[in-house]
Amino acid sequence: MELFYQEGPDIVRWLKESGHDVFLDLKLHDIPNTVEKAMRGLARLGVDLTCVHAAGGVRMMEAAMRGLTEGTPMGKERPLLLAITQLTSTSEAEMHRDQLIEVPLAESVIHYAQCAEKAGLDGVVSSALEVAEIKAATNPDFVCLSPGIRPNGSEIGDQKRVVTPGDAKKIGSTFIVVGRPITQSATPFETYQAIKAEWNGEVNV
Repeated sequence: MELFYQEGPDIVRWLKESGHDVFLDLKLHDIPNTVEKAMRGLARLGVDLTCVHAAGGVRMMEAAMRGLTEGTPMGKERPLLLAITQLTSTSEAEMHRDQLIEVPLAESVIHYAQCAEKAGLDGVVSSALEVAEIKAATNPDFVCLSPGIRPNGSEIGDQKRVVTPGDAKKIGSTFIVVGRPITQSATPFETYQAIKAEWNGEVNV
């Protein structure tokens, strides 16, 4: 989100022209019509993965999928569409206090995942801590992308529900998102390689 707002769509085009996969993490959350039209435009950028907030509701998520499908150029594969459940920076106490959601956090996450499945989305964004329950409550192919990844020894920062790359893999996350442990590292490429090796099971941590 930070990079896209600073550099605009050109950064996506440049990355795609350079041969990279792109997760465009803009977390859309608006009325169904606006989200549908926005997704139609994002699809034309050729991104591989994008997302919306599940809190926008089933109708909004259905509209997002419709826009993404209609906007995908002929002969191209539709980007995967995921729904954000609860942010990994949100604690259960904060969810109760700030969102007035009274059920346990895990129950809220599972409910959002089931709403995303009902809307026809490909999966969700959630902490790895909830992945096993999401997999049990949805279809076997449901994608679970997990942010809040922190290698051993990393600063947690504003994250609340964190796991290591290796633990996320064991739990069953499909993909992981790693930000500050890489971007704030003195040797970001080497840190990236180490995290990738742990995720791929090439090292024991």
